[in-house]
Amino acid sequence: MRSPKENSLDNKIIRELEKLSLSECCKNAIKLILSDEEVRIIQDIANNVSIVRLGFNDHGPVHMRIVALNAITMMGLLREKGIKTSLETDDSGDFEDSLIACVYASMLHDLGMSIGRQDHELHSANLSLPILNRLLSSSFPGNLKKKLLIQSIALEAISGHMGNRSINSLEAGLVQIADGCDMTSGRARVSMSLSNNPRAGDIHQYSANSIENVNIINGTEKPIRIDVSMSSEVGLFQVEEVLLGKISVSTAKSHIELFAKVKSKDPKRYL
Repeated sequence: MRSPKENSLDNKIIRELEKLSLSECCKNAIKLILSDEEVRIIQDIANNVSIVRLGFNDHGPVHMRIVALNAITMMGLLREKGIKTSLETDDSGDFEDSLIACVYASMLHDLGMSIGRQDHELHSANLSLPILNRLLSSSFPGNLKKKLLIQSIALEAISGHMGNRSINSLEAGLVQIADGCDMTSGRARVSMSLSNNPRAGDIHQYSANSIENVNIINGTEKPIRIDVSMSSEVGLFQVEEVLLGKISVSTAKSHIELFAKVKSKDPKRYL
């Protein structure tokens, strides 16, 4: 059963899509994955494994929708500034193809957590391939080239989202950063409540628990500004070790401004 949070995020995603003046075909392709039963079930399994079995943070349907929303927001900001995606630059696809690839990758990138943490990005790619084939075939019947273009970008973004593998497309770099931006306290809350004994790695949970908000807005010097607000300086660990690490190896790095602020102190600029 879908949670109220999932429904709320789906509505936010649809509203963001409306701002981009997309074709009905593109919007329907995205709505298709948001409502897909197989995707939802695997997302739920991935979340259960992550939180209950492994004691990690949220890697389920809410997280993957937040990543999709982040990716849509960033793509919209780049489009406003006239910056082309890799598919557009290659003259092999258009903005809508890139957007679909980013949303699909965002919705599927952590499916491999249903198997385990190690190499989960590669497991995610393997689990995603038949889903991508099924959904894209439904959305673009008879257009094999479009289907394969979107599928290729999505798989690159899924397998590269951890930042430990080389990526080449701007689209994959945006998904990488969109994933890193989901680090607010709500994502750490459940796993912290289930944790009885301190363990190595709990710094990620406590650090994330101090992150109050992550805003993705228009930048002043670059197209995208990411503002991180936190209640204590322990949140800087999350910014510096997780988000900044992903941005530093992302193909979208040159388009990003990154600021972090602790309470009433002046914001610290990283990029």
